[in-house]
Amino acid sequence: MAKTVKSSLYEDLKRQILTMELDPDADLDEASLSTRYGLSRTPVRDIFRRLAGEGYIDIRENRGARVIPMNHATLRNFFLVAPMIYAAIGRLAVQNFKQSQLTDLKQTQERFRQASKDMDAFTMVLENNRFHEIFGEMSANDYLQPSLGRLLIDHARIGHTFFRPRNQDMRRRLQVAVEHHDSFIEALGAQDEDAVVDLVFEHWELSRENMEMFIAPQGLKADALIGGPSAQSLEKSS
Repeated sequence: MAKTVKSSLYEDLKRQILTMELDPDADLDEASLSTRYGLSRTPVRDIFRRLAGEGYIDIRENRGARVIPMNHATLRNFFLVAPMIYAAIGRLAVQNFKQSQLTDLKQTQERFRQASKDMDAFTMVLENNRFHEIFGEMSANDYLQPSLGRLLIDHARIGHTFFRPRNQDMRRRLQVAVEHHDSFIEALGAQDEDAVVDLVFEHWELSRENMEMFIAPQGLKADALIGGPSAQSLEKSS
């Protein structure tokens, strides 16, 4: 029973970080988590150490644990290396995948597709993350997999707006992303490395603009901020 509860806490914290239920840099209260899950402090600390090792949280001496932050350096490094890591993972996935992993990928894609139809943003974030995690597992590379895992954490957090489309163009982009996943599966089945790498860059470009919207959102109108008259009312009074 204790193992199940411990696993639940681990999975819950991962999910909350990926879906932005827990903000970057948010403090994690060891005592309240112990109480809420009915665990002693030791297993909670074990989970914190595991999550820290995977890049989800940061443990600071004498200051406790916090969700891994996203700062300027983090974002710059993310945009700099993500396409290269994804392309390398894609090539190795074609070379090393197992049929059971391809089956897992197809099942994950079906869940992602259904979530996109339902406009279920949380499930889309998690299933998309899982889809790309499987690519890492297919690569069977002990050096690249940890890097991919760290990238996917921030990809999910930066790109969460992608799964909450606010206009027709964003909905169209989301549908293209679903189709890209189908094409990835097809290219893997055909063991076509070049097709997978081409798709990596198409898929990256598709989400990049939406991620940039998260980093630099459109500004609010000044009159909304200061409570002043609208431009229209000013025109009328002139």
